[in-house]
Amino acid sequence: MQLKIHEFDLPLAHTFTISRESITVQKTLIVELEEDGYHGYGEATTNNYYGFTFENMAAALERVRGELEAHTLEDPVALWQQLHPQLHDNPFAQCALDQAAHDLWGKKLGQPVYRLWGLEANNLPPTDYTIGIDEIDVMVAKMREFPDWPIYKIKLGTRHDLDIVRALREHTASRFRVDANCGWSVEETIRNSHDLKPLNVEFIEQPLPADQAAAMERVYRESALPVIADESCIVETDVPRCVNRFHGINIKLVKCGGLTPARRMIDEARELGLQVMVGCMTESTVGISAIAQLLPLLDYVDMDGALLLAHDIATGVTIDQGYCRYPNVNGCGVTLN
Repeated sequence: MQLKIHEFDLPLAHTFTISRESITVQKTLIVELEEDGYHGYGEATTNNYYGFTFENMAAALERVRGELEAHTLEDPVALWQQLHPQLHDNPFAQCALDQAAHDLWGKKLGQPVYRLWGLEANNLPPTDYTIGIDEIDVMVAKMREFPDWPIYKIKLGTRHDLDIVRALREHTASRFRVDANCGWSVEETIRNSHDLKPLNVEFIEQPLPADQAAAMERVYRESALPVIADESCIVETDVPRCVNRFHGINIKLVKCGGLTPARRMIDEARELGLQVMVGCMTESTVGISAIAQLLPLLDYVDMDGALLLAHDIATGVTIDQGYCRYPNVNGCGVTLN
């Protein structure tokens, strides 16, 4: 195998604001693996909150270049296990590499990855479309750019969260999900849940900071809506800690280290009775196409990252009114532009 590392700036169509930051450009790292004329691609975006930069991801990948380029790909899971001791401190880098290995694996074997896993693309959950925090009239305008979407995910964590949801509700009958990104208190979450339920809100994502695990037990008991863990469920060992604190988990591939550990997290969540969602981090179509391979295993999905971009860098899966359309390309289906 040959390893190439690409750096891209992904300009967003609109400033994207959550409770802790605003961005207009998302930097991303693309791993390209080449073997026998086939090219596999994987992605990890940079992230200030978790401390992963293009430079430290690229440095981590350079540490394993020699071992990687001496390898002939037969099983991406075995490759993940082989390289994990060197990459365990940089799951974002390992995610990009693991996605690329799966994409290459499927292309070499002439099948989409989900089919190689024994899955069928039937009854797939629709993705939401995310509305970042802004002035209410701007949030309404953003929603109108994607009219009649089956689900809208509304970023909250302001002093007028209920006003936002009520205003958006006047313009659509579609389901809502709300994501506070750790921006609420216990009392605020419980109170808001009762006010949001009549507004056809499906669930609340990560209302409290991740270090307030004990407080989530009260929220779990008293919330009128299901609560889904995001920042509280990063890696595999976090899954059992979510029992009796959350009704489900939102897995992010970059945070856990790729498709390989994500599948294990899904299996464990099912065994523990937790609902399962996979979310994105404003990736290009490279990362979104990797997420799409997991769709048959999921209750919910947030894979709208490429839809938030002004310009994409790849082709692969597409989203048609919330529903995934797989390309006629094997692996994860990615072609870098």
